[in-house]
Amino acid sequence: MAAAPPLYSVVLLVCLMGFASAGDLNKDLEITWGGDRAKLLNAGNTLTLSLDKGSGSGFRSRNQYLFGKINMQIKLVPGNSAGTVAAYYLRSDESKWDEIDFEFLGNLSGEPYIVHTNIFTQGKGDREQQFYLWFDPTADFHTYSFLWNPQTIILYVDGTPIREFKNKESKGIPFPKSHPMRLQSSLWNADDWATRGGRVKTDWTQAPFTAAYRNFNADRACIWSALGSSSCSKGSSKNDSWLSQQLDSAGRQRLKWVQRNYMVYNYCTDSKRFSHGLPLECSV
Repeated sequence: MAAAPPLYSVVLLVCLMGFASAGDLNKDLEITWGGDRAKLLNAGNTLTLSLDKGSGSGFRSRNQYLFGKINMQIKLVPGNSAGTVAAYYLRSDESKWDEIDFEFLGNLSGEPYIVHTNIFTQGKGDREQQFYLWFDPTADFHTYSFLWNPQTIILYVDGTPIREFKNKESKGIPFPKSHPMRLQSSLWNADDWATRGGRVKTDWTQAPFTAAYRNFNADRACIWSALGSSSCSKGSSKNDSWLSQQLDSAGRQRLKWVQRNYMVYNYCTDSKRFSHGLPLECSV
């Protein structure tokens, strides 16, 4: 197993290991903006975010995490959702923040959603990869997952890896491992860039636009608290294998399948954008 996360004098990392449950989302999440455009339904088992011309809406996790395996099921905005973005991401609070993104870019009816992904370290992003999905994400709920440990970040859709960002600090490439992050999500208008580079605008006659969320699971994650020690150390639990998990051969084959068949954009091949040389992580 990998070395434990560093100890901090003012924090406690409490690793919660267990099984997923579909309990009251209000225990784990808090609505942060948008007023009554964000709603808890079905005895707290479902949360919806809505967007109209007046505002979007959003929520965040009550806890912060330093490493975790975090899942949530999302049903995206149906119909003509052009111009809208449903963002689902982990982010820290510093001015030079860390962030791991899923952003679902709206589309005209019948056209596929694009999943826009990015990874920020120390306030710097520019690591975009985009993918089409191989199913209709508006017809039912699908599971979108983050695996974030000291060795790697892997983004999954229904258990299939779509993106991997390995820790290459030994090569001089920053990796997010020191700042706790909250899970956050928001539904907002981005018709200046989201659909076909901003050429397709939001049709407000279709509003309100609504996305639904359920089955949040951070049972395998390290909660950040302010008590001064860590329980995510080596050997803390027989269920902490995710702290050293990486893609096996089958997972790597699935990743290649997605990137071969569904990748729309990869910053590591955009020599026009990076005319003075591709980012270092693209070549090591």
